[in-house]
Amino acid sequence: MRLESSCVRRLVLAAALAAPGAAAAPSPWRLSEAGRRALEAVSADSLRGHLSFLASDVLGGRVDGTTGLDVAAEYVAAQFRRAGLEPVGDDGYFQPAPAVAATPSQEGFRFSVALPEAAIEVPPEAFAMTTVEPLAIDGVEMVKVPSGQTDTLAVLAGRAVITEVEEIPPGRRREAFRDRQRWIRELQAAGPALVVALDRRLGIPTGYFGLPVLTEPVSASAAARGRVVTTWSAELARAYDALPAWRPSGRLSLHVGEPRRQAMTLRNVAGVLRGSDPALNATYLLVSAHYDGTGPRVGASGPDRIWNGANDDGSGTVAMIELASTLQHLSPPPRRSIVFLAFFGEEKGLLGSAYYAAHPLVPLERTVADLNLEHLGRTDSTERNKAGTASLTGYDYSDLAAVFEEAGRATGIEVYKDDRRSDAFFADSDNYPLAAVGVVAHTVCVVFEDFADYHGPGDEWPKIDFANMTRTVRMVGAALLMVADSEQEPRWRADASPAAPYRAAWRRQRGEAEPER
Repeated sequence: MRLESSCVRRLVLAAALAAPGAAAAPSPWRLSEAGRRALEAVSADSLRGHLSFLASDVLGGRVDGTTGLDVAAEYVAAQFRRAGLEPVGDDGYFQPAPAVAATPSQEGFRFSVALPEAAIEVPPEAFAMTTVEPLAIDGVEMVKVPSGQTDTLAVLAGRAVITEVEEIPPGRRREAFRDRQRWIRELQAAGPALVVALDRRLGIPTGYFGLPVLTEPVSASAAARGRVVTTWSAELARAYDALPAWRPSGRLSLHVGEPRRQAMTLRNVAGVLRGSDPALNATYLLVSAHYDGTGPRVGASGPDRIWNGANDDGSGTVAMIELASTLQHLSPPPRRSIVFLAFFGEEKGLLGSAYYAAHPLVPLERTVADLNLEHLGRTDSTERNKAGTASLTGYDYSDLAAVFEEAGRATGIEVYKDDRRSDAFFADSDNYPLAAVGVVAHTVCVVFEDFADYHGPGDEWPKIDFANMTRTVRMVGAALLMVADSEQEPRWRADASPAAPYRAAWRRQRGEAEPER
């Protein structure tokens, strides 16, 4: 639908411009011939070579806090060095961030439910919690709340809530997940002592005990989730079916000991291509991607237990590397300076980008935009083949979409708004912490979560459409050069109400007064 409507808009615009007396306003976004020639060097073989290493089994899925992530960081830094980028981190190409990993301890664990007819002990392998903390709850009344119901939340205060989470349909994964999270937050707002969620589909060891979890820096998403216990205990599930809803029907006790904590360092990777224009080279464009992955689900069975994260987000990382290598050969360089940033911790709650937004390596008030790259390699969407197309999150929030549409016309890529996902995903990738401090920041992608292997062991590099990815990277490079070589900066759109907080943050960064109402 969107492809057709965008074609219609272009035809209407062309007809209007062809009308007598119509004068086409010159676009501030232009791709130079030198830039076009430089982007022809983007190579499918180069992309394939980088990605086949970063998404290889030997890196174990690039999980935050592991050796595999450290190796990936060193590889990205080596490619920045090879491209001749200037180090811009606090430690060469690295921006170290202090972190703490906490490992839940099974010592002293007990999770029991006392019912009139039975006493149920939940084993540690069937237990997980969204937080890592010591906990002692003894004999609190338990109330069953059917999934999605919010009839009489007032009765939940001080009690333990037990509910069941239903399977999320693949066709509307993001919407259903957000509906679930919203409902859980409503339950938590009622002030229960604990929320226990039954998930019958798990059935394998959760791996909660003995698995290190990043507890610092604290992600906004972790704080929003609060403390929720998940269990697949078959005995508790059978008892749940027989419990009356909304009435105290048993007592719950839970003891979790103090976790083991270990200090560590995580690293963003950063290099800069200095601009050539004396008036503009102290302004900056960011090109970013996250280089961490989700890793395997603990307890997963089957022959392939490594979640390689080729598309999410090895593809964005190697696209950034390829652009750094390609644009380094431009003579003269782009007018503005371009910072290439690889973030840690996106999969743990946008940690690396949030750390950068709080500790910027170049001034935020001089940062004109962030082009964040995700999911650029796969075209085999569950909806349709998406070769030759690309989209942006928060499509209507700024005029950066117009730049990408222009870049798409220059490179043969249809840039369109995904009406269902564009706004929904704006706050779910590394563009968001930059937008929250005012930088015009969007994520560019070919697919969103709509490919079969999203966050699973099948997301491997041989499934990448490297021919299409080559065109996509050239399109991103064209948009990058159009902004880098223009005296005009992208702006948050005044007529986009969802962009209001980002416009306000942008004004604060620039020291501008609030507009009169």
